[in-house]
Amino acid sequence: MRGAVLYGPHDVRFEDRETPDIIEPTDAIIRIAATCVCGSDLWPYRGLQPLNGPTPMGHEYCGVVEEVGRAVRRIKPGQFVVGSFATSDNTCPHCNFGYQSSCVKREFISRAQAPFLRVPQADGTLVPTPGVPSPEQLASILTTSDVLGTGWFAADAANVKPGTTVAVVGDGAVGLLGILSARQMGAERIIAMSRHESRQKLALEFGATDIVTQRGDAGVAEIMDMTDGIGADSVLECVGTQQSMLQAIHAARPGGYVSYVGVPHGVELNGEELFFAHVHLHGGPAPVRKYLPKLIDLVMSGAITPGKVFDLTLPLEKVADAYRAMDERRAIKVLLQP
Repeated sequence: MRGAVLYGPHDVRFEDRETPDIIEPTDAIIRIAATCVCGSDLWPYRGLQPLNGPTPMGHEYCGVVEEVGRAVRRIKPGQFVVGSFATSDNTCPHCNFGYQSSCVKREFISRAQAPFLRVPQADGTLVPTPGVPSPEQLASILTTSDVLGTGWFAADAANVKPGTTVAVVGDGAVGLLGILSARQMGAERIIAMSRHESRQKLALEFGATDIVTQRGDAGVAEIMDMTDGIGADSVLECVGTQQSMLQAIHAARPGGYVSYVGVPHGVELNGEELFFAHVHLHGGPAPVRKYLPKLIDLVMSGAITPGKVFDLTLPLEKVADAYRAMDERRAIKVLLQP
């Protein structure tokens, strides 16, 4: 088969890769129906995260089970399934506490931009959909694998409740779906921080009530002005930079909640400053598996259409074009189909 391999900054190649086989008895092999490029893929693509040689790419996926190992009991060949970017047995203590992305048997998926994918810990990682998604549902189902699950975790970790005021730092796909998630959780006011008109439009469609175009201290000042000097009850940090993290912490009210789901790069927090900020801080790799059943139901019932974050669809063989489009901000998120 052929799949995406990142060789270095701005060097993605679609080339021959070994077709995956069952290695462990808990594995499954999936025929990919759809995959995509994640915002986090852009860190190594831009040279901001080191690579250990040529690296197969991709961690968002859905598709049909082709084969399972002899120890797999719950997942069956022929089922249409979605899985998290982090594998889990869904039985260890961390999984039972709702943190499947810290499973004691965790592996990170990294080869999904290809026609076939081996998924370890298949019984605990994969969730079947009720029937095969329609072509119109496919993009939305794919978001549950990571970007929607991460946005949902951002809202959950920031303690979004009915009637609260929420600010979202970041207008990428995760930030946009954090807005959708906050709306589903009943937030009364949702402030999207965005400089890009197309993303602002989608933010409003997903449930944002206000747009702030400033960043950093100026953005914080505007949120404070909008909230009569109090700050937001919940702030979702969906970028991963020093500026975005401090912007999120400073925009929260004392006693407020800040979640961070953007993979941090160069983020350092001052202990004394954090001490006097008086905020709850909670984040990390999203436990997508925890939310998958609910998110799949919301998508399949038509209650939400998170697939709108995909504003470009390309054949998998054009994966290099997909990376370029996202890197140059010509696309929010690119759907890839084998």
